[in-house]
Amino acid sequence: MSNIHSFLVIRRVAIAALLLVATSCAEMKTASNVAANTNVAVAPQYDTTHVYVDAPAHYDALVSAWNATFGGKPSQRITANIMPVEANTQFQYVWSPVGNLSTFSFLTSIPYPFGQERTGWLVTDMDRALAAARAAGAEVIVEKYKDPIGYDAVIQFPGGVKFQLYWHFDAPNYAPLESVPDNRVYVSPEAADIFVKDFLAFSHGRLITDDKKADAAEIGKNGETMRRIRIESNFGKMLVFVTDGHLPYPFGHEITGYEVKDLGETLARATKAGAKVLSPRNEAREFSTAMVEFPGGYIAEIHAPRAH
Repeated sequence: MSNIHSFLVIRRVAIAALLLVATSCAEMKTASNVAANTNVAVAPQYDTTHVYVDAPAHYDALVSAWNATFGGKPSQRITANIMPVEANTQFQYVWSPVGNLSTFSFLTSIPYPFGQERTGWLVTDMDRALAAARAAGAEVIVEKYKDPIGYDAVIQFPGGVKFQLYWHFDAPNYAPLESVPDNRVYVSPEAADIFVKDFLAFSHGRLITDDKKADAAEIGKNGETMRRIRIESNFGKMLVFVTDGHLPYPFGHEITGYEVKDLGETLARATKAGAKVLSPRNEAREFSTAMVEFPGGYIAEIHAPRAH
């Protein structure tokens, strides 16, 4: 091969590489702009914790205990296929002043990866929401599909944190909550910063605190400290616990924490209605807190601000 021919080949390869880099940079910039300019969140009262009841026989007891503890009311229970594949489930919304539930009791096997998503978030537009999720660094692990009342999809952020997105043909209209619950997320030190960055980009949220020495009594580790990050957005509140995974039961099994005015009275109502207190009341730095299991296997954190 002549020197001139070799030079031309090298030059073509170099130009192609430069064009590839430029294209990649342009695509990254476009993706960043999508995330920055697309806010698809609606309001915290449309953030519903997903509860998979462990047996159909426990369904009524769960709903009854939840409403006896927090007030509110359930929707009519329906039986339908709400999955993207063949399946059959009972489904019911349960509203309360401190947070809402989407409850499921499957009459067939649960299709993968359902049951791993934490909550359902109402979005203003499903296609724009999925584009914004991808642009922010999340994966779409269940593509958009149609159910009897709208569209759904499941996304996953770094650290394996999964959420369902939903959109209804007839827009729901829920009253604002008396207190907005905490979405309680546990992540590793390796995943924490990228999870927070990506979630803030997608949610257009605000970083409220990043406490490197928070009181770990809040997750059952008395006398220790942890990193705890608080985020707020139109999707609601989020607490991110950065841990080594050495968690005493039942911490890490809860998805949501509910704020009440009087913890003692709330725990009394819960136990009277058939719930179990899994960890005794703990006086953490900011909150009095306890972990409760409702009939059907749903584990929740309940807290009240401490008087100072």
